[in-house]
Amino acid sequence: MASLSDEKEKHSPSAVYPTTPSPKAFWIGGVAAVFLILASSHIISSWSAGTSVDDYVYGVINPLTDAPQNKSTHSGQDISVDSECDLYHGRWVYDSRGPLYKNDSCPILTPSQNCQGNGRPDKDYENWRWKPDDCEIPRFDASKFLNLMRGKTLAFVGDSLARNQMMSLLCILSQVEFPKHIINERMHFYHFESTSTTILRKWSAWLVNKTTDKFDFAPDGLDKLHLDVPDERFMEFIPRFDVLVVSSGHWFSSKKAAYILNNEVVGGQSWWPKKSRKMKVNNIKAFAISFETALSAIVTHPNYTGLTIVRSFSPDHYERGAWNTGGSCMGKVQPLKSGEMNENKRTTKMYYQQVKGFSRAMKKMTNKSKLKLMDITEAFGYRHDGHPGPYKDADPNKIKEIGPDGKPPPQDCIHWCMPGPVDTWNEILFEVLKREYNVRFDVTS
Repeated sequence: MASLSDEKEKHSPSAVYPTTPSPKAFWIGGVAAVFLILASSHIISSWSAGTSVDDYVYGVINPLTDAPQNKSTHSGQDISVDSECDLYHGRWVYDSRGPLYKNDSCPILTPSQNCQGNGRPDKDYENWRWKPDDCEIPRFDASKFLNLMRGKTLAFVGDSLARNQMMSLLCILSQVEFPKHIINERMHFYHFESTSTTILRKWSAWLVNKTTDKFDFAPDGLDKLHLDVPDERFMEFIPRFDVLVVSSGHWFSSKKAAYILNNEVVGGQSWWPKKSRKMKVNNIKAFAISFETALSAIVTHPNYTGLTIVRSFSPDHYERGAWNTGGSCMGKVQPLKSGEMNENKRTTKMYYQQVKGFSRAMKKMTNKSKLKLMDITEAFGYRHDGHPGPYKDADPNKIKEIGPDGKPPPQDCIHWCMPGPVDTWNEILFEVLKREYNVRFDVTS
């Protein structure tokens, strides 16, 4: 295998790194394959409202275009990936062409992910692209993407990582056309007038209904997550979405909240006053139930006919602690090599439950929509170099080094720098959409 420095000198498409997934990665990828096969074989049983805890596994109208118009149909030739090619198993290869945009060429770039603008000294993390084992993913062509999405609405629903992906996409697209930004009290819209394409985001960190009123022994003011009730703040709008990208998970960690299932307080995170009463639901199980609840509601909504793409759990890379207990990812300047990726037990558990919920929701589908899994977890397990780390803000006086007490500075090892690895999510998204709409363009990228 060529060394990293050798690859940078050669800039050869054949210089790959890592060359094969680690055993841990194979295990993670295998879980997805097994559960998707089981789902298609109707082996996994359904979970429904009223099921006991132990048996679980689980929009506003577009102000610019009230109704879909000028929906695109495409023809032509494209040397794109083969529709049978597995997009999610491969390796990171060095790309001497650099990123799809620069941090100073995207005026709407999220400040907290503007790693170069915030003083990060290295930038090779911007120059790696994902190479599936059996095919090539063409370099993202913004004009082709807008043409593909002509007259369509693409919605990102979830937490701040959903926003991270949407802002990445907007930065890529803004290199050919700057969108009109519309904000109302419910969501942000970005409209590309040349193709009447609308991209929007809707915040729903939990994907299920949240209340704060007192409920049984859960006090007033504490977030109450109703795990079996989907979040109507986005559900009421999904009939207007042509493509819906859903992601969630990282809020099921340390933020105080109570879990409610079947009108019973069954657990909590960073909160549980009943020491004599054992919790029935922990945060991993709560995520599993909530995720299946949301997906099941989407695939049974009578007026939704769009494509739902589930972006799988995004790994964090905190070492020696969590985000609030001194965890760190600083000093990482290149992707992990094959065999270097240690299993993140929380990521594995969250991913496992997410895939299980996805499979169960597939069985419940009653409407004319489609449900796809964008399985990025394994690939991004290698990218510990792609997070802001201590470069999460522009404060010139921020602490960037380990202190005399040996403690690292506060860091962000969850979100992704822009430009950076997160742009790959949108290159994969583009390929998924091309397959869905059976598109073959006339120029290879």
